[in-house]
Amino acid sequence: MWAEVDSIDWAALRHNYGSAEDVPGLLRRCAGPNPEDAERAADDLINHLFHQGGWICSAAPATLPFLLRLAATPDVPSRRTLLELVSRLVSEAVLVAEKWVDPGWPSAWERAFPEVLVLLDAPEPEIRRAATDVIGSCRSPGELTLPALLRRWEAEDDPATRLDLVLALGHTVLQEPTGEHGPRVRTLLRGLLDAPEAQIRLAAVHAIAPADPALPALQLGLLLEAVRDPSVELWQHTSTVETGVQGVHHWTAALLTGPSPSFAHGLLEDHPDVEQRISGLARAGGLLAQWRSPTTALLPRIVARLEDPAAEVRFRAAELLACLGSAASAHADEIAALIGDTGAWTTRRRETAAEAATWALARMNDPRCVPGLIDAAAHPESGFASHSAHYPSSADWHYAVLPALHEVVGHLPDHAGLLLPMVCGRLDTATDDHVLDSYCQVLADWGPAAAGGVPQLLGLLENDRTWTSAAKALAGIGRAGNEALELLLARSAAGGARTEIAAWASWKVGGDPDAALEALGRTVAETGFPRPALRMIADLGTHAAHHADRLRAMTSDPDPWTRVEAAHALWAVTRDTESSVPALTSAVRGLAEGTWLPVMLPAVRYLTRIGRAARPAAELVRGVPDHDQRIRSSGGWRGFVQDDSARTAVRDLLAACD
Repeated sequence: MWAEVDSIDWAALRHNYGSAEDVPGLLRRCAGPNPEDAERAADDLINHLFHQGGWICSAAPATLPFLLRLAATPDVPSRRTLLELVSRLVSEAVLVAEKWVDPGWPSAWERAFPEVLVLLDAPEPEIRRAATDVIGSCRSPGELTLPALLRRWEAEDDPATRLDLVLALGHTVLQEPTGEHGPRVRTLLRGLLDAPEAQIRLAAVHAIAPADPALPALQLGLLLEAVRDPSVELWQHTSTVETGVQGVHHWTAALLTGPSPSFAHGLLEDHPDVEQRISGLARAGGLLAQWRSPTTALLPRIVARLEDPAAEVRFRAAELLACLGSAASAHADEIAALIGDTGAWTTRRRETAAEAATWALARMNDPRCVPGLIDAAAHPESGFASHSAHYPSSADWHYAVLPALHEVVGHLPDHAGLLLPMVCGRLDTATDDHVLDSYCQVLADWGPAAAGGVPQLLGLLENDRTWTSAAKALAGIGRAGNEALELLLARSAAGGARTEIAAWASWKVGGDPDAALEALGRTVAETGFPRPALRMIADLGTHAAHHADRLRAMTSDPDPWTRVEAAHALWAVTRDTESSVPALTSAVRGLAEGTWLPVMLPAVRYLTRIGRAARPAAELVRGVPDHDQRIRSSGGWRGFVQDDSARTAVRDLLAACD
């Protein structure tokens, strides 16, 4: 074999990291005597030849026969991982467009496939399982694969391998619906719905569902019984699924489409296994992250988990109630009972149930959140993050995480009097510019309610490192920050970078518009109209009317953010609705179909400011508040907040136009 390996011009082949000349060395290490080094080499091959998928590189066809020869050699320690790589490659070759598959792959796979069939009879169950997974991932004809899989099924006595075989039979018969073996396999799979083993019944539903999508809903009881049975742990030993309780719940939930809460409701029933209870909340979160209507059915069972003996379960329940916000406010007393609960779950930040409860009460604007937030600020290692984080908007997954502390308090202007000393304390001790910016933004968001923080901001204005953050905060506070006017004017007159911020802030706290107009004029002349400058011009209103022609031209800009901010600025300085309303309406058009982009929120709010002239946009989005599907572009708590903000903004627009 090694002579064949060395006869290939690997330097002429490519993988994810460039030249494939390192592949022979990795193959030799995979066959080496050190199991740990062999596994590392096999993992490196996965990374080099597959990485995150998306193509079949030119090195893959050349490597394939050697992967299978090593996998067939009993004393090779990395056999299982090498077959995992083969499975990933054959699966990806089916998924990606033909142009991303190396021309040599199809013939290489055709030559290699018989060697995979031979591995179905390997003496080691884990190798038989891995070979089954490879067959279940490919698109080889059923006339070759079904007889081999059926023979293996009849002889197989390893429980985990039998699960892999059921899934492979389902996949293969789907590829060969009219072959001679198809009727026998379909009859076999239907019969397995009544098998004595719960996990075989579950595997049968998964195997049949692609051809019969209605089956999972009809077999809901079977699914719940199987995924809540202790034998669900068997899936960890399979090659196709290779996951525990939460993974099996997630995998099975994907069979049930739409907003029906029945499966999640069943998973939330009490169970002696803490992993089952954790997973029940995870699945409820995944469903609620997509749909609003299951809230009524799931809410009582989520609330019941607040009294769970496991800290992680209590945390997850409170966190999910925080995401639901006002929809869960009737249960604020039960949530408040966790305020002193220091039980933490085993994450890096060690978030506690009390912190999740504090976040939930904050979402409900309940004053009982305030002591917990003040306490969290006094402990830098609290479960609340110090910086903002964003999570992808997964279709069926919920990230149970807490926001950054500043993200919580920024939405609590009603409690500014109690929270202001804490925020000022954070400004005092902040050594990180991001933290300083974040807490200055809190004061800006609070507006006039943050007037008590002006003395603190005056000190920050005198510091060359911190003055811009302070100026933005003062601009948000407005005329209540008038005592900062002289310092802001001095900053504006000093020249240099960002003086337009000082000049604009001086106008916002009650100064003369001329300084802001002059500074913004210089910025526009030098850099055009960056987004912050457009917002400042909008704040200046009719004083900035001389920019109208350029703003009007920018309402056709291809960048949606520029278009939206320019349209709003144009309306603010001229009250021109002929150009501004169509531009803003174009930004929210997708909202009617359930698409949500962050730029849509300011667009809707700007249309609300315009009022009745924005009626065409209002009619376009009139049905949005009744949409069941969440309006979001982010995952975790942020997606729920986006949904609430979008619906509130649309309702405000409708009220302004009716």
